[in-house]
Amino acid sequence: MITRKQALAVGMTDHALRRRLRPGGPWRSLLPGVYLAMTGTPTTLQLEMAAMLHAGSGSVITGLAALRCHHIRAELSDVVDVLVPASRQRRDAAFVRLHRTTRMPGRTWQVGPVRYTVLPRAVADAVRGLTSLRDVRAVVADAVQRGDCQVLDLVAELTAGPNAGSALFREALTDVADGIRSAAEGDLKNLLARSGLPMPLFNPSLYDRDGAFVARPDAWWPDLGIAVEVDSREWHMSPDDHAKTLARGRRMSKYQIIVLRITPKQIRSEPAEVMKDIRDALEGARGRPALNLRTVPANAGASTNAGPSATSTPSASHPVKGAA
Repeated sequence: MITRKQALAVGMTDHALRRRLRPGGPWRSLLPGVYLAMTGTPTTLQLEMAAMLHAGSGSVITGLAALRCHHIRAELSDVVDVLVPASRQRRDAAFVRLHRTTRMPGRTWQVGPVRYTVLPRAVADAVRGLTSLRDVRAVVADAVQRGDCQVLDLVAELTAGPNAGSALFREALTDVADGIRSAAEGDLKNLLARSGLPMPLFNPSLYDRDGAFVARPDAWWPDLGIAVEVDSREWHMSPDDHAKTLARGRRMSKYQIIVLRITPKQIRSEPAEVMKDIRDALEGARGRPALNLRTVPANAGASTNAGPSATSTPSASHPVKGAA
């Protein structure tokens, strides 16, 4: 990638530049004054480099393009979002969308010459442009699930950023603070909220009376000893992942945990059947002796502090009835 200014600075004449850019020539123009000095289709990295050259010095890529760099699953986009200082007078062009801001990142993530925002800022900037709570929740949950950023990092970005487009971000953060770690778990939570059934804890950590870790079920009713596992092939494709899933199932059986296994597709396409199975299991377990397990909620001690609509995660262990 090279700009017109760079080409002229190294001694190339206007005539030589025009010859390279002629139809069928060895160069092509991607953006005003930004050229690809080769034939063929530009790579993603080249397009992002072109976006930065168009945006100018100090610019940083954010949004969905930065999420891709951080390996966070999100919808594909042909647009490259770039942060530039608020005082910079430059227009969007072709696939480049410029965002003037007074909050230029102090830290960046660099791949070769291309600079990206760190993950919390990339998440915040990306989800403000999304219109589906499910999509927003999937991005937020994936970032936290992978351990690459914490809920409080995202809360800080929510608080510091603009209010416009933040409602779904705020709601998704509340869900993730409550333990939701995937879009499918969010779908399950929505179903349960409409069903009138008691709400479980999502992704708590279970320990035996000696303090040994037992499992971290997707959904858990501690008083009844019932867990729901949302089994997605996406998370269990490798032999190692499959082996870990089986080992977790054996540990849960050892401690007499009743496990209901459902798939994301069943939640979406067979919601009534899923709710019936859960309802029957909950009703069948009433009066069952309590399990001697200790439950620690996800993000224990953390609060979103995301505004009036946000809720806090419990700050203390939630002991199962009868636990030591």
